[in-house]
Amino acid sequence: MKTPNTKIAKRKRKHARIRATISGTPARPRIAVFISNRYVYAQLIDDVKGGTVASASSLSMKGTPVQKAKEVGREIALKAKEKGVKKAVFDRGGFLYSGKVKAVADGAREAGLIF
Repeated sequence: MKTPNTKIAKRKRKHARIRATISGTPARPRIAVFISNRYVYAQLIDDVKGGTVASASSLSMKGTPVQKAKEVGREIALKAKEKGVKKAVFDRGGFLYSGKVKAVADGAREAGLIF
């Protein structure tokens, strides 16, 4: 059976290709970004242990969607620093690297996370 060509299915296929090459380690966890219609989520994931190190979301934030995304990036970077993480790998989750995804990355870089 052929997979559907819906927007979600295409994003999932892109994400699978990205995940084939990107993996998080304890020294350099993966920042996984997910964008829903209303909110932005980011997680620091250690793929070796198979667990989440830290997470952040825009559930209780005010502002424009891009401002919220940038704040999520800053928040995840601050939580990473608390855990002793300075470097990470960025996983855009199959989304295009523009708009909110780029804002998350920029916010994390501004807060001092290197990737």
